[in-house]
Amino acid sequence: MENEKLVALTFDDGPSNITEKVLDILEENHIVGTFFLIGQYVTPEKKPVLERQLALGCEIANHSFTHSDMSKMSPEEIREEIAKTSAVIRELVPVETRFFRPPYISLSDAMYDNIDLPFICGTDSRDWDPASTVQDRIDNVLNTVHDGSLVLMHDMKDNQKTLEALPVIIRELRGRGFQFATASQIFEKKGIDPHVPHKIWSNVFE
Repeated sequence: MENEKLVALTFDDGPSNITEKVLDILEENHIVGTFFLIGQYVTPEKKPVLERQLALGCEIANHSFTHSDMSKMSPEEIREEIAKTSAVIRELVPVETRFFRPPYISLSDAMYDNIDLPFICGTDSRDWDPASTVQDRIDNVLNTVHDGSLVLMHDMKDNQKTLEALPVIIRELRGRGFQFATASQIFEKKGIDPHVPHKIWSNVFE
């Protein structure tokens, strides 16, 4: 299936008060996404959200425990951020996270040396910026997407504009012949091993 045009929609900073609404949109469109969770938000009350993500075929990934700038942390602090997030996820649902996205896409050699997960950046929709309009978010995705793209969006608290942009983004990508995959699936289907030392991915071909 290497000739398929594939895109992965990825979402940071949940679970939040809009995560279920993002899942509603994905479910209505029969597609999957990858959710990079902040460990401190993964509470027992969020277990149904994580269970629904997995039931829909979505993927859960690691976005640190506190969403702090990890490039300023010691090796011990870095390892703790990852381990605590993986642990709280594992307590609620039986999955091991397979990818990591650095908060603020801030990087250091110590992070690469102490995190045993592939790093993902993604093509930035800039939907973290409150000044970014719904149309800006749509355009930022559609103007940068290619086969193999890992699209960076946010299911952070109250991110209403992304909820409005997402159905349009999905419809337009479908119209261009794209199919949707999780981060794991897009690497697997393209036959690419994401475990590359000191590498952060925005597209599986880059």
